[in-house]
Formats: sequence, structure tokens, C-alpha cells
Amino acid sequence: MTPTEREESQGETKMVKILFIADIIGEPGRKTVNKILNELKKKENIEFTIANAENAAGGFGLTKNVAEEIINSGVEVLTLGNHVWDRKEIKDIIDDQRILRPANYPPFTPGKGYNFYFSNQKTEISVVNLMGRVYMPDLDCPFRCMDTLIPEIKKETNLIIVDFHAEITSEKQALGWYLDGKVSAVIGTHTHVQTADERILPEGTAYITDCGMTGPRDSVIGIKKEIILKKYLTQIPLRFEVAAKDLIFSAVIIDLDEKSGKATNIKRLQIPAGDM
Repeated sequence: MTPTEREESQGETKMVKILFIADIIGEPGRKTVNKILNELKKKENIEFTIANAENAAGGFGLTKNVAEEIINSGVEVLTLGNHVWDRKEIKDIIDDQRILRPANYPPFTPGKGYNFYFSNQKTEISVVNLMGRVYMPDLDCPFRCMDTLIPEIKKETNLIIVDFHAEITSEKQALGWYLDGKVSAVIGTHTHVQTADERILPEGTAYITDCGMTGPRDSVIGIKKEIILKKYLTQIPLRFEVAAKDLIFSAVIIDLDEKSGKATNIKRLQIPAGDM
């Protein structure tokens, strides 16, 4: 070991602060991000920002203009989920390096399931998007998918953030335990209801079952409650519309050891943002 290498190995641990924004719901969610994000990044010294955007265009799917709006707000990476193909416009942007669809889609599906990025401090980070299989589309096994991806990703970086877009808590918790010590964080998305179980698992992986929703809290998971109540009472199919009142910015902030990739802290956020 050279003197320089020895000095570096004995130096202070460098920490990386990551922000993950919960499912952005339609225009109200996008306006909430635009209102909150820049000030929050400055206050918390955020170095890298990820957001789930699969509901960002009118509540379902993603389009080029919507993607650019969110990225211009200060988000580096957009992850998706079961609504990835809802908009035909997705074909125009699915190969954008800043957009990820679930990695456990079959081979030759357009787009990427993971990629490498650099924080504003030039730290290399990998983001992986996965989808669950219980009450969801029948995709490849997310557990075995990660078995394949992790060795490849770790050739480049130990900092690995996983967005696990899944329906049931048990599947999310199981993947969290399965990946404990293998990735930096497993962040659950999809249900739009934030859980209060954020923690650092024993081997150093930050975990939360569901990050929640960025959008209208005066709603049923983002949709006008009057529409959802009528649907339940009548069983008649109705056109869903995104609500616009009592906006909330939901997210988690994760502190990571740059060298080991292990998490040292995860903080859950719910920031009120008024009405649209």
C-alpha cells in the first residue's frame, strides 16, 4: 500500500445523502415537487435525487413533457412500475438513460431496469427498478433478478438503491431481508400509503415498506374520493381523475457510506404543500 492509499484508507468516511421521492401523482404531484424540492435539497444537503414517476402523467403513466418537467425540477432519475406502458408516448422516452422500467421484465423489453449515475459530488450510484409479482403483472422473479444484477453492478459501485414497486407488504419485506447487506437501500413504492417502518436492517440496508405518495392527500390514493366512493357503491366503471387538495410531499432521505455502500440512517418525510 502506498502512502497515499494508506492516508485515504485512514481518512474520514465520506457520506452520501440520497433523496427518494414517493410516487408522483399527476399535475398536483408535479407541482408539489416543484414547490418543495429545491429548498429541501439545500436544507438537507442532498447529493442525488430519485423519484417514482409511473403515475406522473394524469395519474397513469409517463410522457416526454412530464418527464422533462420533473427532471427540470431537480430529479436525476425517474423510476416506473406497473403503469409503465399505459401511455403510448412512453416509446419515445423509454430508452432515456434517466428513466428506468422494472428490471425483471423479460429480455429484449425496451428500456433499462438499472443504470449508473453520478451524484453532484461525483460519487457513482446505481439505481435499480423492480416490480413485485403478487397481484401484479407476471414478470420474472425479482429475487433471482437481483442475484444476477448485483455482481455486475458491484464491479462499478457499492451504492445500490432499489425501488421495489410491489403490492403486498410481505413480498416487500421479504426482498428487504433477502437483499440486506447486498444493496444500500430497498424502497417500497406502489401503494401510495406511507408506512412507518423505516429502519436500517442488521447488515446495513436501509428499508421502508412504502415511501408513500407525492400529491393530493384529500383523495383515495390520489384519485378524487367522490369518484372512488361512487365506484365502490355502484360497481360501475368510471373515469378516474386526480384530486388537487391537501397536497403532500412524501419521501425518504438515506445516508450512505460511500466506500461500503451501507446505510447509516433513513429519515421519513411528509411535508404539507397546500392546495394546487
